[in-house]
Amino acid sequence: MSSVWQYLTLGLDQETFGIDIENVHEILDYRKPAALPQAPSFLAGMIDVRGQSYPVVDLRTKLGLPPAEPTAATRIILLNIPMPNRPMRVGFVADRVFEVTELDRAEMEDAPDVGGRWRSHYIGGIGRKGEAFVVVFDLVALMSGDDPALLAAA
Repeated sequence: MSSVWQYLTLGLDQETFGIDIENVHEILDYRKPAALPQAPSFLAGMIDVRGQSYPVVDLRTKLGLPPAEPTAATRIILLNIPMPNRPMRVGFVADRVFEVTELDRAEMEDAPDVGGRWRSHYIGGIGRKGEAFVVVFDLVALMSGDDPALLAAA
């Protein structure tokens, strides 16, 4: 069995992230979500897609990055995440979407836990695409916690 899997690569700030293509339902041009009162700061609001409601997560806020105004490249990635109790439909706001790429899971490295920038429990692994690194999200862990994934600067 091949250990090569396909990932949707996306950009946030200067970083490249990957999401297992099996979880990706659709990619939409950005539209402003309807705000929800009392929602956590990372929840941008809700959108309706053909009669289905999707909560929209601002990945920048979720990862502790500074907010940025949407641009022509901003996208909402609709995902189906297999949470332990039930599947979760959610949209992620990304600064830009690059491509679907293949990464070899056998060559993927664990997230370094050396006091770096990212909370390693949100990272499923780190793959290589040429000279670039692709940080692959552990979507269940990312959506299970309310704390930002980016560690506060010491």
